Amino acid sequence: MKGVVMTMRQAEMLLAGIIAARATSFLFSKMLLVDMGPFSLLGLRFLLAFAVLAVVFHRPLMRASRRALRAGCVLGVIFFTTMSLELNALVTAPSSTVSFLENLAIVLVPVAGAVLLRRRPPWPVMLAAVMALAGVAALTLGRGGVGSFGLGEALALTAALSYTASILATKHFAGQGDALAIGIVEVGVMGALGAVAAFAFEQPTLPAGRAEWGALAALVVVCTGFGFTLQPVAQQYLSADQAGLFCALTPLVAGGLGIAVLGEPCDEFTLAGMGLIVAAIVLASGVLHGPRGRAERRWGTREAHRRPASARQFTARLRLSPRFVTRMRRTR
Repeated sequence: MKGVVMTMRQAEMLLAGIIAARATSFLFSKMLLVDMGPFSLLGLRFLLAFAVLAVVFHRPLMRASRRALRAGCVLGVIFFTTMSLELNALVTAPSSTVSFLENLAIVLVPVAGAVLLRRRPPWPVMLAAVMALAGVAALTLGRGGVGSFGLGEALALTAALSYTASILATKHFAGQGDALAIGIVEVGVMGALGAVAAFAFEQPTLPAGRAEWGALAALVVVCTGFGFTLQPVAQQYLSADQAGLFCALTPLVAGGLGIAVLGEPCDEFTLAGMGLIVAAIVLASGVLHGPRGRAERRWGTREAHRRPASARQFTARLRLSPRFVTRMRRTR
């Protein structure tokens, strides 16, 4: 989104709102999956959202570069793969197990980032990732424990890998500009793939009644139009490690909605899990907002790999550069 500049704190608040909005989709999707197939729901949901977004944001979409279009297509394929694996895992595996295995991305993101960027993440960030994963485990597995490992669990574990790739890819493409256009194209690609899969593997169906259409409208506007489109915008100002930690908000919000709306029980595991997730996000946010965290983010960028080998060489280059001297004279 060109012309809009956010602080890191504002980007964190936006990403938290995005994750919370997408977490509400569990309630609406559960209502719609009674009469609709998963691919039919995905196709209809994202195609309608793309139509709305294309009308509202037609100017940024028309001005989108080829690079933004390619990035949106790649992200759309990755996110569609993640959601397809998740929905098919829910067919044969308990939802608690699927949620826990998919949220392994909380730990996989900083590990994958360390391997790809060849830098070790700060130890408080890794500690926060482990705390968040423990919180997710308390929320999802506290009551039932871990069952046997079958096809559903394997699909959920694959979804965690795909989810990790989606977070890292979003961070990579969001820094190239046209973040809003990338998010809109991403939604359109997911809708097109969902429609193709619905005709290939299912009997396409529509929502049955007024309540179902209302749930679909909430999915289109809140969960998709806001939840998916603005994620690249928020991740322009955040590291992939931070984005991975915020994924822990999904079971936190879903658990809170289950208690408030569906009347689900709230026991000590639920409270402990929520507390661990909140503490992990606060810990990581405090570290990354401090002086050391700002240095970590600065040296972790792509431009940082071009820095001289030492500060002495850096100052020497500045002194010997005519362009630098000219710029300094102009500023005076």
